[in-house]
Amino acid sequence: MIKKEMIAMLLAGGQGSRLGVLTSGVAKPAVAFGGKYRIIDFPLSNCINSGIDTVGVLTQYQPLRLNRHIGIGIPWDLDRNNGGVTVLPPYERSDNSEWYTGTANAIYQNLKYMETYNPDYVLILSGDHIYKMDYEVMLDFHKENNADVTIAAMPVPIEEASRFGVVITDENKKIKEFEEKPEHPRSNLASMGIYIFNWKVLRDSLIAMKDQSNCDFGKHIIPYCHENGKRLFAYEFNGYWKDVGTLSSYWEANMELIDLIPEFNLYEEYWKIYTKSDNVAPQYLAAESKVDTSIIGEGAEIYGEVQNSVIGAGVRIEKGAVVHNSIIMKECVIGENTVVEKSIIADKTIVGANCHLGVGEYAPSTLNEKVYASDLVTIGEDSVIPDGVSIGKNTAISGVTEPSDYPDGMLAGGGAIIKEGDRI
Repeated sequence: MIKKEMIAMLLAGGQGSRLGVLTSGVAKPAVAFGGKYRIIDFPLSNCINSGIDTVGVLTQYQPLRLNRHIGIGIPWDLDRNNGGVTVLPPYERSDNSEWYTGTANAIYQNLKYMETYNPDYVLILSGDHIYKMDYEVMLDFHKENNADVTIAAMPVPIEEASRFGVVITDENKKIKEFEEKPEHPRSNLASMGIYIFNWKVLRDSLIAMKDQSNCDFGKHIIPYCHENGKRLFAYEFNGYWKDVGTLSSYWEANMELIDLIPEFNLYEEYWKIYTKSDNVAPQYLAAESKVDTSIIGEGAEIYGEVQNSVIGAGVRIEKGAVVHNSIIMKECVIGENTVVEKSIIADKTIVGANCHLGVGEYAPSTLNEKVYASDLVTIGEDSVIPDGVSIGKNTAISGVTEPSDYPDGMLAGGGAIIKEGDRI
């Protein structure tokens, strides 16, 4: 193998349980985004745009679709003889076998992969964030400061800082203290979960902490490096970055793509986002259709009305149907005269005719108040909604449902229908 200056390790094994029924059968990094992409496309595109041609993708939860999507890395120019993209699932060893139990544990279990390239630096990434970042600029910052560890960080409102690892720095951005999700944060500079390590520092730290339960970068490796006198620096990032780990943030990030002047622009020539594209027909807008301020995927057929929405590839919206402020993923069908308001509908779902989604008032979820806590109607993939039913706000549906599942033709706000065998 050719020695690499920097390789990337992309953590893409998370279940993404806060996305509810959207991740019942697929890992969060493989969830559709922006009508055309999947969430993992963004860090992968950042890598190749930054000149990083060796990426290990660590998978675990529901990996099939993610593995198919990545393949041998052709869309991202990562099909290389030396380097390229390698999918790294947990595997059985002769002494013991275990799942990845924490972010750092996952990296530790792949020491041999990293040793193959004997890199100078290792870039640690998460597979479930939406952003554009030139990692080469971050590496230059790391070198200039003779750092052992550099943490990408960005300012957040102080009232939200307790959700993140928080860094406290001096005037030169050297980290003096690191607090993992502090109850009373003393800084608003939040870790983005993006790290550059000198290879020897990373290797030694992982080996030293290998017996820690659920070994994690924020809770274990970063504090260990700090306590042992390593030079830690914060690389401040001021661009767009979104953790789409909740239904609300996922919906908001999609809606921001269709702003009049989008904060996150998918159309920039100098920083393209690459993805695996299927060979599908062009989109078709019928004479009676109305489309306003929306993204319409390839192969979509629009016979009704679409406003302020993100429509995936191969979606069919029938005559008289109205879709507002919603995300409809690929190959869904919205029946005639159905109204869809503020909904997220996952792949290959069929919504019958004369339905109304998003009616009435908000009510707390009867399923999971931590996951379902907004006005959104959320429908998992491969679901079926029968003709003529109404569905309230803050609801969740997964599976093939029947009229008998809807008392008086209605699923009230806060309600849920999860068919046997479907996960929540």
